[in-house]
Amino acid sequence: MNILMVLTSHDQLGDTGKKTGFWLEEFAAPYYVFVDAGMDVTLASPQGGQPPLDPKSNEEDAQTDATRRFRTDTEAQAALASTVLLGEVDPYDFDAVFYPGGHGPLWDLAEDRDSKILIEAMYAANKPVAAVCHAPGVFKNVVAPDGQPLVKGKKVTGFTNSEEDAVGLTQVVPFLVEDMLKAKGGEYSKAADWAVYVVEDGHLITGQNPASSEAVAEALLKRLEQEQTA
Repeated sequence: MNILMVLTSHDQLGDTGKKTGFWLEEFAAPYYVFVDAGMDVTLASPQGGQPPLDPKSNEEDAQTDATRRFRTDTEAQAALASTVLLGEVDPYDFDAVFYPGGHGPLWDLAEDRDSKILIEAMYAANKPVAAVCHAPGVFKNVVAPDGQPLVKGKKVTGFTNSEEDAVGLTQVVPFLVEDMLKAKGGEYSKAADWAVYVVEDGHLITGQNPASSEAVAEALLKRLEQEQTA
């Protein structure tokens, strides 16, 4: 089966002069869940090529088994360095889509027309759509087939206001994921800060924070398996 992973191309943390991008654990953990399960994984980003890595996610205290595996995986590194252009992706070529977070998506993917079209097409086709941490921000402008916001009336989670406050970026980000999901009518819930927390509502799957990345990917795989046997 074919899984698409969509990463940010945005590398500026607002007007702080600091760098941002995707969060390494949120890419690496799901990537290996999919690869180890025999899935064909395609990586895409708005600008194609190498997506920017949030430097903080590469620091020693942010490392996990998956990120350490990635550091020595030249094949995965080559795939990441050559992401395809999101605008050239055909949603009908894929069985599911996964969005890793990091702060970058709040600036580009949340407003990206190609991302919006992709999610709307895949959701309407009853294909699993998953996002973790800040990546549920990509649903900001996405609508369901009935024209209502995609998350309206659906159970969702994402990076909490208190987690954003803890990393000191409440005043830097263009919007707060928790507030946006609630404003769009989502039935937002959360666990304790930094705890693993995954919410499923049909084929919409969301996770709260970096620690939830692997569990979101596993939930996506389970959903695919259920659909195969249905």
